[in-house]
Parts: sequence; structure tokens; C-alpha cells
Amino acid sequence: MKSMKQFFRGLAAVLGFLMLANMQAMAAQVNVSAAASLKEALNEMAAKYATTHPGVTIQKNFGASGALAGQIENGAPADIFISASTEWIDYLANKKLLDAASRKNFAYNTLVFAGTTSKKVGGMNDLVKLDKIAIGSPKSVPAGDYAMESMKNAGVDQKLVAKLVMAKDVRECLTYAEMGEVDGAFVYRTDALQAKKAKILFVVPEKLHSRVVYPMALTVSGAANADAKAFFAWIQRGDAKSILKKYGFILK
Repeated sequence: MKSMKQFFRGLAAVLGFLMLANMQAMAAQVNVSAAASLKEALNEMAAKYATTHPGVTIQKNFGASGALAGQIENGAPADIFISASTEWIDYLANKKLLDAASRKNFAYNTLVFAGTTSKKVGGMNDLVKLDKIAIGSPKSVPAGDYAMESMKNAGVDQKLVAKLVMAKDVRECLTYAEMGEVDGAFVYRTDALQAKKAKILFVVPEKLHSRVVYPMALTVSGAANADAKAFFAWIQRGDAKSILKKYGFILK
């Protein structure tokens, strides 16, 4: 009788251990902090990844690249960081918060001016005709930084400074343009393609600003997370690249 009790206790312990291990496997999570303009593409990637990795949850955090970098610096959980410019990934790299060896360029984009205005707007010089122009706050939103760079190089920045409406990220810029709260907004081409009302009024010449690049890297904690490393590798391959192209991103 005593040996039977010991047997069942041992069996219960083994089953408990297996259940705990299974729960831990089921609870595997990868935290991704990414530029707001990547929302639809990354959501689709995560859904696609889940079909072959059902035990892994991809937790996504979208926003302005500068705001995300600040969150990571202050301890917010993040395994992968994808910025919309080199500035903020350089910032975290200098803070020793990223795995330097993992850094890659994820994709590229195009800066455009979009809106619903009936005024003729075909280039940077035509912006002086407008009353309100939305841009992402240049202090944290790369699209706003690219926009300011373009206005300065086009020689219209001083004429437009009083017309600018600051937004928390590039998607809020698009929302302002969609609702007609501004005449137009500086956004990425991929954002404008998601618009229901606003249309692309002109493409900002690339010679006016730095190239729109999305660098990415594993964080220090992400480099120690096998699931994060696996997802990071997956988003650099075929299925993920097809999704990026679908949403209008440029791969090289």
C-alpha cells in the first residue's frame, strides 16, 4: 500500500512538472516595438507566423520611433525594435540596449504629401498656398523629421512654420488629413495607400531628405529569447518579404 502511494505521488509530481512545462511553452511571448507605419504589415506577419508557431504570442507595440525608444530605455518589455529611422536605433545602441550583431535594415519607404484639399498642390513650393499642414512631431516621429528636412532643403520651411500642426505619430497625421482638419499631411506612401479619403498629392523628392529606412535589432533581452530570435529571423525571409511588398514597402 505504501509503495502504491509513493508511486502515485511520484506520478502526480511528474504530471505536474509536464503540465508546468507545457504551460510555459504555451506562454512563450515575443515583444515587438515597431514604428506605427508598420502596423498592418506586422499584424499580418504575426498572424502568418502563428499558423506554424501556435505556442508563441507576438505582442506588438506600435508608435512613434522616438517614443518607443524612450519606453525601451525606461524598461518596457521589448525583444525586437524596428525604427523608422537610424536615429532612434542608434540612440538605443549607444545606450548598450541592443544586440549590435543583429542589426539589419528591414525595409524602406517613400515620403509623400497626402490630403483631401481641392487646392492644386503638385510640389513643395505649392505648400505655401495651404492653411494647415500636419507633420509628426520631429522630436520623436521620423516622418516629421524627414518632412522638416525636406521643407528646409526646398527653402520653404520659414514660410510654413506657422501652418504646421504637430501629431504624435505618422498615423495621426493621416487621420488629420482624412478628416479634413488639415489641408494635407506628410506621411509615408504605405500609410497613404491605407487612406479611404486622402489621396497622394505629390511624392517628396528623395534628394530633399535622408532615405526613409527601417533599421531593426534584437534588444539585449531579445537576444537571450530563443522565440524572439526565431521570429526575428523569420521576418527577414520569403513570406514576410511578400507581405512587406504587398503593403508598398521597398526592400532595397
